[in-house]
Amino acid sequence: MESGKIKYSIKHKLGMLTAVIAVPFLIMIVYLIYALHSYSEAYDTIVSNMTIANNYNLNFKEEMDESLYKLVVGAVTFESIGEDGSLEDPYELIGELRSEFGNLMSITTDGESRAWLQILMRNVDTLEDRVDDIRTNLNNKNSYDMNIEMLDNNIYIMTELVQDDIQYYIYYQTKSMEHLTKQLNRRVHVFTVFCAVTLALVLIIVIVFTFLIVRGIIRPIQELSRVAQKVSQGDFSARADVDTHDEVAVLADSVNIMTENIEGFVRKIKEDESKMRRADLRLLQEQINPHFLYNTLDTIVWLIEGNDPDKAVNMVMSLSEFFRLVLSKGKESITIQEEEMHIRSYLEIQQVRYRDILEYEISIDQILKLTLQPLVENSLYHGIKYKRAKGRITVTGTMAEDRIHLKVEDNGVGMEPGELEKLRGEIAKPCKDTDKGFGLANVNERIRMNYGAQYGMTIDSVPGQGTCVEVVIPAVPYAEAAAAEDARAHGPENGETE
Repeated sequence: MESGKIKYSIKHKLGMLTAVIAVPFLIMIVYLIYALHSYSEAYDTIVSNMTIANNYNLNFKEEMDESLYKLVVGAVTFESIGEDGSLEDPYELIGELRSEFGNLMSITTDGESRAWLQILMRNVDTLEDRVDDIRTNLNNKNSYDMNIEMLDNNIYIMTELVQDDIQYYIYYQTKSMEHLTKQLNRRVHVFTVFCAVTLALVLIIVIVFTFLIVRGIIRPIQELSRVAQKVSQGDFSARADVDTHDEVAVLADSVNIMTENIEGFVRKIKEDESKMRRADLRLLQEQINPHFLYNTLDTIVWLIEGNDPDKAVNMVMSLSEFFRLVLSKGKESITIQEEEMHIRSYLEIQQVRYRDILEYEISIDQILKLTLQPLVENSLYHGIKYKRAKGRITVTGTMAEDRIHLKVEDNGVGMEPGELEKLRGEIAKPCKDTDKGFGLANVNERIRMNYGAQYGMTIDSVPGQGTCVEVVIPAVPYAEAAAAEDARAHGPENGETE
């Protein structure tokens, strides 16, 4: 992903999830409101039509028959009938009925109801014609008997027909309401099924979308957590693999850049520390040589002055061999065999000086040079030298699993418990802070710096019986160690042997 570019933001994903949930419910609500509104309008229309029709069904025939009878018997005239509060003008009644049922004709949708409305309108027209006949007869002063006969044979029959038409209209409107109710029930059933199916689909879609969105948020966070945990444990090579194209992906890119920079810094620091450590090791190693060299040269001078040139020559050869191994072509590590030759040369030189008090035995493939020689020197100067009898130094080596155990034992004067504890404390210190046991501290520090804190030196001593110094180092094949040393010497930056 291009650094800093957000394609699908978390806000956008949550908005999509909200839309997936809200839109189907909104559609169902709109549909439900529309269906209820349509049913309500249709129901109100039918009820209104039936109310109007019922009013005329109850009153029209009675009012029309009474008004025309009073006109025929001469109780009122067409001109004065409107003044009588108990009677209605027949023409006004017919006009009102025609107007109301004409409106019903325009809003009625049921076919049967419309058919009866049409019959009703024709009967109203016929009724109006008969009223005209009665009015004509009254104006022409025709006989009373003719008008009464017209009332019986025409008017009453027509008003009865109009009333029947209204009742049929009401009947079919009631049937229409019943049909509307059944239709509504079907719609409710269909809507219920539709809602159930839609809710199931929405639920499935919401679960899938929620899973995808939550996984798209949680998985990158878990990936970042994993990387953070590895970085906290010192693994700066860890990288977060996030391709969600959202804010978390941008954060992951930033974390990757940060860990990459930290890894570079740590690598540089380690390289610098390695160079400093190698310099410190060489400095520690160089600190061992002068004291022994002074004493050996002094012995050679003593042999020459004592007219013993052969021993002096042998001592010079042993010293040459000693320093040849010390230098070892600049290598920091040599084989155990070479270290054995090293301490053998050292003991041969020292045996010339201490031939009356010193015996030695060496019974011992990768070891730091000058590891055992300082221990042998310590046994000689602090153990054998102060013994009032001939002493013995024994050097042995064994391997257990992946570790080599080297021991330098003497039967010298040994140490008191307090003195032993003090020496152990001194050896555990850095070499530069040591007041006593410099050579031992030097060896212990070099071993720990080279191989790790789990390796090093232990000392045991019994007063009057002697001292045993044990060194534990890893069993590393010489070829492997030489390759590692060569890689250190030819760093990636300088490309040269130090």
